[in-house]
Formats: sequence, structure tokens, C-alpha cells
Amino acid sequence: MAANPGFPLVLDVKSWTVLVIGGDEEASDKTQRLLESGARVTVVSPTLNETLRGLAASAKVIHRGRHFRDSDLEHAILVLNTLRGDRDFARALLAKAKEKGVLVWSVDFPEASSVTMPAVAASGHARVAISTSGVAPALSGFMKEDLERILDPEFAAFVDWLGELREQAKANEPDAEKRRALLREALDGFRLLGKVQYPKVWLERKKT
Repeated sequence: MAANPGFPLVLDVKSWTVLVIGGDEEASDKTQRLLESGARVTVVSPTLNETLRGLAASAKVIHRGRHFRDSDLEHAILVLNTLRGDRDFARALLAKAKEKGVLVWSVDFPEASSVTMPAVAASGHARVAISTSGVAPALSGFMKEDLERILDPEFAAFVDWLGELREQAKANEPDAEKRRALLREALDGFRLLGKVQYPKVWLERKKT
């Protein structure tokens, strides 16, 4: 199975326009995550769920109550298409977005997307992105749940402490190599330990 793993990076969308196509739960989830990241969100959909209606009413997002038009791509750097089941639309959207130099993600259609949307396990300032390159997205969701149990509130506090230590070192130690040594010493003994537990159907398959 050929799948392009892509080039992983984090996109800073703060103050940039991002277009969300659709008005259901998927669209509201992506919209809320974009708002948390500081993006300026425009939602294009004839109908909205309750969450999106509230965001539109409070002017936290711009709502265009109609179907997508090519002109909606103007000024956007990213498009999140949450419409399921319409492969032809997803492919046409990708082609138009490429013409405009806009990144696009379409739910359920990785072949009609120029970016992938990893599952993200979050704990305080820490983020762990998980991707199977679109091959097994359900697995990414399971891994996210397990990682969020491991990366508990104590881990978030640990990350905060490391950040404070780094700032103190920058303020008090002019030598860069000594600063790095101090931070490495603070991490001495840290390990993220775990073991994969495979499902029964996979273990039985291995026996055959």
C-alpha cells in the first residue's frame, strides 16, 4: 500500500484566514481548534449546528450561509473540507486550491488533500501528533487516547518546569553549551515507556 508520509510540520495560523466547509460536528470541532490557535475562521455552509450558530452569532467566525464558491478561496491559506461522501467535490476543490496556492484537507479523502490532519495528544504545552499517512486513521485515534492517559497533569507540570528552567538558564548562563548541559541534566532519567498490546484478530492472523 503506497502512501506519502509527507513532510511533518506545525502551521502557525494565528491571524490568518482559514476556510471551513461544512456545518456539522466535524466542522465545529475543527473550527474550535482553529480559534484556539488564533486563526480567523470563515465557515461556508447553508446550515450550521448549534455550536457553530453560537460562534457565528457572537461574531467569533464569519458565516457564509450558502454552498462553496471558488471566490471563497481568496485570502485563505488553508481550507478544511468536512463534507463526507463527495469525492468529486473534494478533487475539484484540490485542483482549484492548487491554482490559488492554498493548502486543503478533505475528510475521508487523503488523495484529494494537500495536507493531512494528524491526531493530536495534548498535555499542557506538549503536543504529540500521530499520523498513519491516511492508511489507518482509526489507529491514530486509539493511540491518541492512550497517550493522553500517559501524559497526565504531572507531565504538563513537568513541561512547565522545564520551560521555567530554560528561561532561567538563558537569563543567568551566557554559555550556550553550558545551558544545554544543564537542560540535559534536568532530563536525565526521563523515559516514555510503554508496550503495544495488539488485538486478538491480529495475533490470530500472525499464526496462519
